[in-house]
Amino acid sequence: MKMIRNLGFSMEPNNEFLKEYRVLELFSGIGGMHYAIHRSGKPYRIVSAVDINPVANSIYNHNFATIKAKNCNILSLCPESICKLEIDVMLMSPPCQPFSRNGNFGDIADHRADPFVHICELLDKIPSVQFILLENVKGFERSQACDLYKTKLTAAGFFFKEYILSPHSFNIPNTRHRYYCVAKRENFESPVSEIILTPTSKHVQPVRTIGEIVETNDNDLTKYLLTDDILRKRLAIMDVCTMDSVNSMCFTKAYTHYAEGTGSVYSPLLRTEFDGIYRQLEVTDDEEQKRLLRSLLKLRYFTPKEVARLMCFPEDFEFPPDVSDKQRYRVLGNSINVLVVSSLFDEL
Repeated sequence: MKMIRNLGFSMEPNNEFLKEYRVLELFSGIGGMHYAIHRSGKPYRIVSAVDINPVANSIYNHNFATIKAKNCNILSLCPESICKLEIDVMLMSPPCQPFSRNGNFGDIADHRADPFVHICELLDKIPSVQFILLENVKGFERSQACDLYKTKLTAAGFFFKEYILSPHSFNIPNTRHRYYCVAKRENFESPVSEIILTPTSKHVQPVRTIGEIVETNDNDLTKYLLTDDILRKRLAIMDVCTMDSVNSMCFTKAYTHYAEGTGSVYSPLLRTEFDGIYRQLEVTDDEEQKRLLRSLLKLRYFTPKEVARLMCFPEDFEFPPDVSDKQRYRVLGNSINVLVVSSLFDEL
């Protein structure tokens, strides 16, 4: 099996485990959970991957030759069809819009939560499942859907742990707080009732800087440069990363569409150099400001490849050529951080 690497992290499977876990991926997206369980070193076989987004499915199928994601409405799944798969592990990252500001916090009244509620109702009818990993947006832990999920888990005989983790806590230069729930049939060696906020130390990586993950082919990057209009009107509210930065904002599916709160932008300078030029903007005329903004700061959006790196996807992850940048940002914004999720498979 080939070695998959991302930001220098080995993804070689660990052969000390004898049991092969049969895995069902629900809301499989672009394959973040698949990469995460591979990175964890656990022996596994994905027996089915299901998502209703055709673009995400095309990306998943482009990267995984042995299993193809099915374009299927999860509401159509029944206990009998799941039991036939004889799965041990269920992974899911349901749509976060019902539990976020952009989705108006509709919670279980939002029809986009219906597939997740449907799965909750099936938990006591799929006895082969021994382990479930759920990911969602921070804030899900306060939702009615989360209360329902934990109630159904307990009724089905599961124990669970809850986490809110960010890749920045693992020394990845990106902040992306997400809620995780790990559930299994046997109780945990160290059960806790409160939400866990820090990773186990063995998963913390050497500190990385933004400069280590960016691409350097200037000819290919010109289309990502910020326009003069955006620079003049929006620069003051944008989060700017430089090559020595050790953090970046959470990238959302609206990245490049809205200037504020959707992700950071990048300047190939040191922070001291950037700050010095930025201070000059306040004491120069309009023409000099344009020159400083365009030719010296060289501000641009992060490329989809760079965002994928910050989310710890391996280097050989790629997009089909017919998927646009807008589509790439959207599916990345809906995906997971591979390193963070891989650490949670220790509970297996």
